[in-house]
Amino acid sequence: MLKPTDDPLRDRRGKLKTSKIPIKLIPSEGPLPRKPSWIRARAPTQAAVLTLKLLLRAHQLHTVCEQAACPNLGECFANGTATFMIMGELCTRRCPFCDVAHGRPGPLDEAEPQNLAEAVTLMKLKYVVITSVDRDDLRDGGAGHFAKCIAAVRQRSQAIRIEILTPDFRKRVARALAALETAPPDVFNHNIETVPRLYRQARPGADYAGSLDLLRQFKSAQPGIPTKSGLMLGLGEAIPEVHEVLRDLREHGCEMLTVGQYLQPSRYHLPVARFVHPEEFMALGEFARSLGFASVASGPLVRSSYHADQQARALSKRGY
Repeated sequence: MLKPTDDPLRDRRGKLKTSKIPIKLIPSEGPLPRKPSWIRARAPTQAAVLTLKLLLRAHQLHTVCEQAACPNLGECFANGTATFMIMGELCTRRCPFCDVAHGRPGPLDEAEPQNLAEAVTLMKLKYVVITSVDRDDLRDGGAGHFAKCIAAVRQRSQAIRIEILTPDFRKRVARALAALETAPPDVFNHNIETVPRLYRQARPGADYAGSLDLLRQFKSAQPGIPTKSGLMLGLGEAIPEVHEVLRDLREHGCEMLTVGQYLQPSRYHLPVARFVHPEEFMALGEFARSLGFASVASGPLVRSSYHADQQARALSKRGY
């Protein structure tokens, strides 16, 4: 029997995954850098956390909160909220910042949409975020499965608001957007992640212009639905480069933004170049608002779906 601390996918999350990326990654020696005082999250030991984990396992569901080692897991799980990760535990990409395991995914679980809808109902959620691993093995990149999950959740509750955080659907964008037209979300989120100079290092297999174009094409197809994106800082980017990314996002119609600190999951992942001070996050938030972003969350512990319901609610008050 596996011990609670055992992780059968541990090497696929880091060592094996990052051994074959374009830019060689030298594993960190010794302990990871000590986090500064402003990056402290409460350990997820609350009883509500265990209850929610048992509920997720009972419905054979995964959360990005667990898979990506999110520092806010304790807070969100204790409040009965989660970002669901569909289409399995294995990703077809090898992004060295990410703690999701790489491998050849199995076939889609046809029961997953209904299992997800039942879990969302039992959790009594009013706002749900659905994300996924990359599925480059599927003809539509998994967009049709997103649509089935959205439809199943809405069948249980017309009042619930649904945000999806999608992959880039590389070379499958037209087919993916056509699939999402059958069951559109309330918010469409796709993370730009970092500045274009660092793409080959941080997002092998992805394309900066392609990610921007996905946001533009979705907005063109669904002009009434807000689009959202996010960046992580601390990989070696310069602030003027971040400013250019924010300008690019606005030029491509993006209305919502998250900016947070990158944290290295293990010594086999990309190292943290620096810990960005909270005042810099505040300044970036103000800069983003000056560009016209309608909703901005910028801070060290901010993640793509952290307080997503509050961001969407603020956007609604502005008439979006």
